Amino acid sequence: MKIVVLDGYTENPGDLTWEGLERLGELTVYERTPHDDSVIQSRIGDAGLIFTNKTPLSAATIRSAKNLRYIGVLATGYNVVDIRAAKEQQIVVSNIPSYGTAAVAQFAIGLLLEICHHIGYHSDVVHQGKWEACPDWCFWDYPLIELDGKTMGIIGFGRIGQQTARLAAALGMKILAYDSYQDSALSGKGVRYVTLEELLGKSDVISLHCPLFPDTEGIINRDTIAKMKDGVIILNNSRGQLVVEEDLAEALISGKVGAAGLDVVSTEPIRRENPLLKAPNCIITPHISWASRESRQRLMDLAVENAAAFLDGRPQNVVNL
Repeated sequence: MKIVVLDGYTENPGDLTWEGLERLGELTVYERTPHDDSVIQSRIGDAGLIFTNKTPLSAATIRSAKNLRYIGVLATGYNVVDIRAAKEQQIVVSNIPSYGTAAVAQFAIGLLLEICHHIGYHSDVVHQGKWEACPDWCFWDYPLIELDGKTMGIIGFGRIGQQTARLAAALGMKILAYDSYQDSALSGKGVRYVTLEELLGKSDVISLHCPLFPDTEGIINRDTIAKMKDGVIILNNSRGQLVVEEDLAEALISGKVGAAGLDVVSTEPIRRENPLLKAPNCIITPHISWASRESRQRLMDLAVENAAAFLDGRPQNVVNL
């Protein structure tokens, strides 16, 4: 069985091994594949199993792959695959759920702590000699923020939202949660489910951990920002399209939003014209919340498990049933 990985570099830049997939068939790994249907189709060739991270698989590409029976997505999100066309061709599509819960939640808190303390900045200026030249025994160039007793509102209270809540609670924060599904086992145990309106109005920090659906796209916008506390901190390491970037940039400039910590933007890689690049008090990192070695190893292990289960006639984590 021929197996092709279309864009393996992000998952494995060299610190992991593809041995698990090599044991399942004749493996070809491309570090990157141009987003061009003809190139993608050529690289798929007569493979029976393929893996993609962000390389798009259009209906035309899927229908042209006559031997293709399985598509493994090396991520949780699977919007790069035309799953309807795959189902029509009786091709199984599997994703990788839950591999990055700990890493993504940890990163959200990392963004928050950087906003509160500006650790990177203060380290830089110490190395530049500013502390040495200071007449006092200490100095700080930004207001420092203590989180104990403040309120974090979490929009999207699935696995990652819950893990973020546990970390925030360890810092002494109160937790408000908004989700279409409410787990009664969690309610009252340091978490209070509220309406979106209440969360917006009472939170000192708002952290986004919801999927991208039509009703969540642009959930952070001019109208919802207007309902927030002055100086609120907004975190997003879920999906860039949850935020109307022009509106957030305006709110950062006006000071309505005190700071933002973002690991995702609407178009990735980020475009030079993105208004958030010029907005004050805005940390932007290049979509790396998920990318710890431990997280990527879990992803690799689950990708192999998914493929092995398919070959054994018991497909798992199927998204196009």
